[in-house]
Amino acid sequence: MNSKMEWQRLISDKRFGLESYHDPKRGEMRSDFQRDYDRLVFSSPFRRLQNKTQVFPLPGSIFVHNRLTHSLEVSCCGRSIATTVASALSKKYADQPDTVAKLSQIGDIVAAACLAHDLGNPPFGHSGEKAISTFFSEGEGRDLESELTPKEWNDLTHFEGNANAFRQLTHSFRGRRNGGFAMTYSTLASIVKYPFESVVATKNKFGFFNTEVESYLRIADDLGILRLSAEGEPIRYARHPLVYIVEAADDICYEIMDIEDAHKLKIIPTDTVKDLLLGYFTPEQQERMKHVMEMVTDPNEQIAYLRSCVIGTLVNAAAKVFVENEERILDGTFTGSLLNHIPEPELSGYARCNEMSWKKIYCAGDVVDIELAGNRIITFLLEKLVHAVRFPDQTYSCLLLARVPEQYDVDAPTLFGKIQAVVDHVSSMTDVYALDLYRKLNGMSLPAV
Repeated sequence: MNSKMEWQRLISDKRFGLESYHDPKRGEMRSDFQRDYDRLVFSSPFRRLQNKTQVFPLPGSIFVHNRLTHSLEVSCCGRSIATTVASALSKKYADQPDTVAKLSQIGDIVAAACLAHDLGNPPFGHSGEKAISTFFSEGEGRDLESELTPKEWNDLTHFEGNANAFRQLTHSFRGRRNGGFAMTYSTLASIVKYPFESVVATKNKFGFFNTEVESYLRIADDLGILRLSAEGEPIRYARHPLVYIVEAADDICYEIMDIEDAHKLKIIPTDTVKDLLLGYFTPEQQERMKHVMEMVTDPNEQIAYLRSCVIGTLVNAAAKVFVENEERILDGTFTGSLLNHIPEPELSGYARCNEMSWKKIYCAGDVVDIELAGNRIITFLLEKLVHAVRFPDQTYSCLLLARVPEQYDVDAPTLFGKIQAVVDHVSSMTDVYALDLYRKLNGMSLPAV
């Protein structure tokens, strides 16, 4: 077992499922990591993110973030952190030109991974994840436990969007090509935030379902990612180093953008938001920023200016933490996120924003209403579809299964395979599609010509 990860192995343009076509000396203008990015942008699962809830209900007259706009912003932020890291580390490895060349590509890898990090999230935000998990742990799905293996049961009762994203990218759905999206090994490894299986999940967090264990092992072992568990123990790996950058970009964007959205929706007053965002800076910096804000009178523009300042500051702080702790990250001993290690006053500023989010945003009426409605819709769809795959010969089951897209293998040879096809289908739905199907199955709406 290696004691330290190496950039030369960690950065690989080998494509999952297309390993036999791998030619690292191809030398085209557009790198394979840029191809990853482009492939995601043009994909249907990525487009569907525009109709999936981030936190607040999908836009009416006031535009707030959805999963797609969030992912785009995370990608921009992640690329900035990675580019800053690459610039700093290239000086450290100046006597190793091959390593410098590898590091120059991490901006493209992180940008692609950030686009993909939410692909596995079901409709209705994080409440969708809870709805799927609790259907099996608390709802009608409880009756299935005795018919499944402990690992299969853990995958269902701890359903996790991050693990589902890895599945969406790597699984060969029916009628689709081998390797799923056929992404590069490094991009795939960079989205696995919790590189262990569900039997050792903490707070429902894990990195890959039982069906994707071999896929992750193939990638991790090829890249030289450190394995932390012994043979025979539940699988647990260290993170690919770039996961820390993807995670930081995600944390920065959702925390700061949720605050800005809450301001637009008048959930948090302007003065409160100003104080929150100015809290990231020293008194001297605050005075200069207040002077700049006096140049405009629109409160939304003032908050947008502060938001951009905060994001820039956090990007630089996260990059600095990564560079300073590179050795610990490579040997698997670094703990926590990059943002846990940023200095003051940024650390306290971030903590105050997080506290405000839990106090004012995540318990806001509209947010809770989405969670309640989403739970009811997803639970109902799972009840009907799971029943249909278990008893496919029943008349209603035949009608319902005819509506399931061909790519989902509802005729899988095992019960778990059938259930996973249902979960794949439901988790890929947009909010609007799930609501529309719920209404139709309840006789609340009829198709119109």
